[in-house]
Order: sequence, then C-alpha cells, then structure tokens
Amino acid sequence: MNYSRFKIWLKRIGIAGILFFFIKGLIWLAVFLGLGKLIFGG
Repeated sequence: MNYSRFKIWLKRIGIAGILFFFIKGLIWLAVFLGLGKLIFGG
C-alpha cells in the first residue's frame, strides 16, 4: 500500500469518520456507566 493512496483514503474518511468513532465511543461509555450504576447501585 503506497503512501498517496493512504492519504486519499484518510481524506475521504476525514472529519466525518473521526466524529463517528468519537460519538460511538461516547455512547459506549454512557452504556457501560449506566449498566454499572444499575448493577452496583452507584
């Protein structure tokens, strides 16, 4: 895989991809925190 193809692929994903994964991560954190509070009576 050469470098220029990687840069094009990175630009194509760009901000939208970063935001998508960031929001997905926040949702998972919220889910685990919520489950923890339910289970352990936080």
